[in-house]
Amino acid sequence: MAPRKGKVQQEQVQVSLGPQVREGEIVFGVAHIFASFNDTFVHVTDLSGRETIARVTGGMKVKADRDEASPYAAMLAAQDVAEKCKSLGITALHIKLRATGGNKTKTPGPGAQSALRALARSSMKIGRIEDVTPIPSDSTRRKGGRRGRRL
Repeated sequence: MAPRKGKVQQEQVQVSLGPQVREGEIVFGVAHIFASFNDTFVHVTDLSGRETIARVTGGMKVKADRDEASPYAAMLAAQDVAEKCKSLGITALHIKLRATGGNKTKTPGPGAQSALRALARSSMKIGRIEDVTPIPSDSTRRKGGRRGRRL
């Protein structure tokens, strides 16, 4: 039999996610809030928008399909995202608010206001708030045909 080898000491390396910053320093992320009338997405990225930090939807927080776009579901989603951001060291957010846009509705859904409010209340600092709804300069034809939607 081969001689028994002694136990090798493994060094435990402290792995920290997120940016390396000093205490009390403000670190910004970008919160993309997409609020349609069917669902609300709260998606936080880094400043470039390439790296996703957290993404939660209203549909992930409630069971009933009809409640996905509700303000309550949006609030729960935003609270989850804020908690994840804090654990990764992001302390402030720029907000990019988006509705469906295009040739559909340009007004944000019911979850937009409550998602923004929940982010602000969960001790995240808010930087700039910007509306990034896609507005066409000359749109394609809307659905519904020549005589429109008949009720």
